[in-house]
Amino acid sequence: MADASASLPPGWLPAALNRGHVYRDRMRPHDLPAGQPLRVSAFYAARYRHSNQAVWEVRLAAGEIWCNGQQLRADGALGAGDRLRWHRPPWQEPAVPVLPQAAVVFDDGDLLVLNKPSGLPVLPAGGFLEHTLLAQLERLWPGARPVHRLGRFTRGLLVCARRPATRAWLSAQLRDSTARGPEAGEEQGCRKLYRALVLPGVLPLEPGAELAITVPIGRRPHGQLGQIWCATDGSEPSDRPAHSSLTLLERSVSADLVQVAIASGRPHQIRIHCAAVGAPLLGDPLYGPGGLARSAALPGDGGYQLQAWRLELQLPGGGRLELEAPQALGL
Repeated sequence: MADASASLPPGWLPAALNRGHVYRDRMRPHDLPAGQPLRVSAFYAARYRHSNQAVWEVRLAAGEIWCNGQQLRADGALGAGDRLRWHRPPWQEPAVPVLPQAAVVFDDGDLLVLNKPSGLPVLPAGGFLEHTLLAQLERLWPGARPVHRLGRFTRGLLVCARRPATRAWLSAQLRDSTARGPEAGEEQGCRKLYRALVLPGVLPLEPGAELAITVPIGRRPHGQLGQIWCATDGSEPSDRPAHSSLTLLERSVSADLVQVAIASGRPHQIRIHCAAVGAPLLGDPLYGPGGLARSAALPGDGGYQLQAWRLELQLPGGGRLELEAPQALGL
């Protein structure tokens, strides 16, 4: 059998089994339906929507689930306060890029800014547990932790810090600047700019012109996940206001290059907002024109080009940090 790792690009960690994981849950009174029992398999099917109730019954029979310290072998009713543990067996995680020492854009011994490659998830999620940037950080720069997230296939500047106080300070600064909008953030010394390739010839703009996007973002039904974030009309109480500023930089026959500043931190906001105005990210398998999600795709699917390109931060000890990602995304 051919070695699958031989076909990987240089500097990639091959697919491999992890060590499994224990998922812990506790039953709260409002988790229980009124007037009828809630079975273990039904709870898990609602809690972890990647598997239906029949699959959870098989996992129960295999002894993967424990309740209040006792291993279960059959389904049963749950009560308030019950503590559940699902001992998920090891599973194979996909190949991911290795974060090289050359990824460091800035390091003062506490604050660490990395140029994250596309394809590397930042934190455990979506089937990734050990093949993450966080795990590589622990090996290469002990004590460093991400201050914010970037999507798996978003490349560019990622802020990390070694000291918990620095992480808290920077996280609050990023949240505050996002909530106040790009102009206020700039005044306070915090600003993030993204670049993306979008469907060509759609935006009603000339190069250098700007478009404000205020389409709300909320959760709607999705065939694989149950619900997913997408563009909405703001009709549901849970829909959230979202604001982006898009600038057209260049046009070509194959793609348009845009710059985006976000003034609210909604999930997948840049992908959703570009799609909502009819110019989805080129190659995005999930969000098409209109900003709705395709049921055949998942948020972690790649194919699009998105870069966290420029970062401006006020440093905890005073002074201003201004950085740009190496090899800016372009046409």
